[in-house]
Amino acid sequence: MLLPHLLTLQELNKETLLSIIQKGIEIKRNPRAFHHAFERKGMLMLFQKTSTRTNLSFQAGIQQMGGYAVTMDWNASNFSLSPIQYEVRYASRNCDVIMARLKRHKDLLELAAYSQVAVINGCCEKYHPCQALADLMTIYEVSGTFEGVTLTYVGIHNNVANSLIAGCMTLGIQLLLVTPIVNEASWDEELMQKAYKSGVVEKVEQMADAVKRSDFIYTDTWVDMEFFHDDNYQEEKNRRLATMLPFQINQQNLRGYSPYIMHDMPVHPGFEIEEGLIESEKSIIYQQAENRMHVQKSLVLHCCPTDSLDMVK
Repeated sequence: MLLPHLLTLQELNKETLLSIIQKGIEIKRNPRAFHHAFERKGMLMLFQKTSTRTNLSFQAGIQQMGGYAVTMDWNASNFSLSPIQYEVRYASRNCDVIMARLKRHKDLLELAAYSQVAVINGCCEKYHPCQALADLMTIYEVSGTFEGVTLTYVGIHNNVANSLIAGCMTLGIQLLLVTPIVNEASWDEELMQKAYKSGVVEKVEQMADAVKRSDFIYTDTWVDMEFFHDDNYQEEKNRRLATMLPFQINQQNLRGYSPYIMHDMPVHPGFEIEEGLIESEKSIIYQQAENRMHVQKSLVLHCCPTDSLDMVK
């Protein structure tokens, strides 16, 4: 039997993706109805990268549904010493689902290939599907539909952009990409060929051309979090800042337009976004961050065996 892994967001068809989002909204509105949905079931959380939102949202969500989460530092475990296939064959016998936040997508693929339970990608260098689920849920909450919605992503073409692209293609959301710099480790040529052929993903060179068409505008950090304070990365950091500062989301670049403002956090005010816009009336940044937990609850119920839903009436 094929396990319902979630590694990129491309695994889900339109009906399934929409149902996970809608279930996330239902859980958010009526969390008590799901207090026993994951009762006595467990999630193994493997971390090779630092985390705030992924760690907190999964742990809180699992416990709110009556389950438990076991957090394991990849580098402090034998995953760093022994071939992944052997470790995950054992580890997956001790849990009902695995969430892994790793540095390399190929390691996630190996986890999924040998795991006896579903594996969820909590972020890697190529994809961040859990973030994209929260982003899409937030857009759906605000708009009530995906029909006729235009989203602009402004920033580095990275893992977040890839999963947004995958989700927008599936749901038919018009996505404008303003991405002067490509993170080479994140680039997925096959995905981008599909994206540009889909008719819903468009590369836009000038921010002004995108802003006037946008219902939502989304930005992300310009420097990968593991390098932000790395002295050896300063030259690349300075290059990125010099290139990207003209593309900051600020009042001047919005040119009088007022799309909803999104950011996946952590935020670096004065870099990718003007500080005043973070708390502005059109900012949905905190709503977007909160939705990580709600939609991930829905995702976990999707990824686990159907008997996990028996208590949800």
